[in-house]
Amino acid sequence: MASVPLSSPSQSGLLVLPFPLLQPAVGACLRYRLPRLPPGLSSVRKGGLLPLPLLVPPRAVEGNDGRAVTKEEVEDEEEEGEVTKEGEEDTQERGGTGATKEEAARGSERFAADYIPLGIREPVYEAIEVRSNGRMSTKKISRRQLLKSSGLRLRDTRSVDPSLWLMNSMPSLLVREQAILLNLGSLRAIAMYERVLIFNYNSPGGKAFLGLLLPRLNPRNINGGPAMPFQLEVVEAALISRIQRLEQRLMKIEPHVATLLEVLPNRLTADVLEQLRLSKQALVELGSRAGDLKQMLIDLLDDPHEIRRICIMGRNCTLDRLSDNMECSVPLEKQIAEEEEEEIEMLLENYLQRCESCHGQAERLLDSAREMEDSIAVNLSSRRLEVSRVELLLQVGTFCVAIGALIAGIFGMNLKSYLETNAWAFWATTGGIVVGAVAGFFLVYSYLKVRKIL
Repeated sequence: MASVPLSSPSQSGLLVLPFPLLQPAVGACLRYRLPRLPPGLSSVRKGGLLPLPLLVPPRAVEGNDGRAVTKEEVEDEEEEGEVTKEGEEDTQERGGTGATKEEAARGSERFAADYIPLGIREPVYEAIEVRSNGRMSTKKISRRQLLKSSGLRLRDTRSVDPSLWLMNSMPSLLVREQAILLNLGSLRAIAMYERVLIFNYNSPGGKAFLGLLLPRLNPRNINGGPAMPFQLEVVEAALISRIQRLEQRLMKIEPHVATLLEVLPNRLTADVLEQLRLSKQALVELGSRAGDLKQMLIDLLDDPHEIRRICIMGRNCTLDRLSDNMECSVPLEKQIAEEEEEEIEMLLENYLQRCESCHGQAERLLDSAREMEDSIAVNLSSRRLEVSRVELLLQVGTFCVAIGALIAGIFGMNLKSYLETNAWAFWATTGGIVVGAVAGFFLVYSYLKVRKIL
């Protein structure tokens, strides 16, 4: 049966239409809404029946699941089937019948990784590659190739990007699954399992690092002892080169500062004060760099998770996310990794002590320079005080003499005072001016002494 409601409230009615064409399995009624009735049929009330033309219902077929499906649903299913067939044919053409959804997803990721927007020039880095056997070669590598070969993310390369050396001046040692990123001053490097990439190899830090790393990779210099993993050799060489540069700079500044501290109390010249200022500036910079490196080592020692990630690099081991314990497929590798963890902690503790010693010595020299500046300021202040006392005494004497000059100016007027006729008037006036000036000076001086102005 089909019920059709009327469109108007005054013409609301329900038309019941039999549809014998539907199969009994459908068990449903089709409802149709009539259009607005013409005015001539407005007398029809609720419950009235209207003669309707024969409406052909949509043919319902039975789907796979046993329910009634209309013609539109059948067409949608056919379109979906065609799309599925086309996708299967494309998959068979590309990878054969054995292609899977994972391969398709991998292909889409490869396409997204190889895509470069037009108009954007990809940066190319020039670096030196040092292998674990000591072989060294210069190569140019793009950012995409670097990310693929090292397994890093784009945000990880910010700490070692040579173009961002002004923004990334803080030392850092970042540990990732397949690489260790080193940013120690002018040294920017990426250490992997069997090779290391050095970016600023012409900088003082890069040259010092290469000068320490290459001899350590020579088998003749091992002296029969057990060789450390390559990534640990790289990390140790980087720390040694950085700390040695700080110590050398400290050894160069220390005797110069000591000489200035001996000379300055007796010689306060512009050249000596300028040398003290430059030495103090160098000590501030040295202390800041040593302090940043010390803080980096402290943070690394306080985070055992990072140390364990260094130990399992290149091994078939994983870290438990909950307990942070090492899980290795071979028990021997787990034992070796645990021993390396202790060695790394001892290594970092050793270089932390050296860094603290360098930082402490720089701070002590800086404090001595600051104390010398304070003593110089006090000395200059005392000299200024003496000059001010002399100036005050001269001003008092000038004031007293000015009073005598005022009296002399009064008598120097061309007016008759009847004193010019007497011979003794000149000597009396002169003596009175001198005695009055001296008495006035001592009176003012006594007043300043009582008020503690002098």
